[in-house]
Amino acid sequence: MKTTIHHNNNTYTIDLSKPLDISIPLVANKKNPNAWYIDEPKIQPVEDDGWIAKVSEGASINFNNIQFNPHAHGTHTECYGHISEEFYSVNKVLKQFFFLAEVITVAPETFGKEDKVISKKQIEKALKGATPQAIVIRTIPNTLEKRSKQYSHTNWPYLLEDAALFLREIGVEHLLIDLPSVDREKDDGELLAHRAFWNYPDNPRKTATITEFIYVKNDIKDGTYFLNLQMASFVNDASPSKPVLFEVLS
Repeated sequence: MKTTIHHNNNTYTIDLSKPLDISIPLVANKKNPNAWYIDEPKIQPVEDDGWIAKVSEGASINFNNIQFNPHAHGTHTECYGHISEEFYSVNKVLKQFFFLAEVITVAPETFGKEDKVISKKQIEKALKGATPQAIVIRTIPNTLEKRSKQYSHTNWPYLLEDAALFLREIGVEHLLIDLPSVDREKDDGELLAHRAFWNYPDNPRKTATITEFIYVKNDIKDGTYFLNLQMASFVNDASPSKPVLFEVLS
């Protein structure tokens, strides 16, 4: 099922029957990826005066409550409301869902004694002059462990402030990465990459988003794609999301 997209005076062909899902599904056990020092998600049937809303327990329906944190428990998309004093909802931000995207792969560099980082130089080299609407950053090593890794207290790799500033300067509106955060796990609340990308607090980029906790399979090659960025309609600074790539055929 092929379709043609006209974008910035260029014509692209994609096959809608061949989506490349780069989200991580949420599961209610310890195999779910996790960060920020909280327990795994919970999906449990409603119980009321001895009645259990589960077909295997005699009910006519399955009727579950779900408890999770979008930032800690998997693929999510967030807006500048994540770091602002005033409330701002990501559901208000994302009104379009198809974007020209560039997938790049980087090997985080050693920084100081303990850190691994992604620098402006690395991103600039990987983009090869491209200025996409969205960027999808895959870090290596890229193992299946990312789909279930427990990240708390691991000091994961992160973006340097100059890398985030560079992405803002070249006009990237949507930043996607396969880590729990674009910032250092323990940074005393500085959130330098978040602030640089969103230009907060000086002149916040209200239409820009950051999507974290993705997983890009190794057989997805670096290059140009169309990104379909979908999320649940939560009135919150962040929402669970399902980013899907479509390879550009011509």
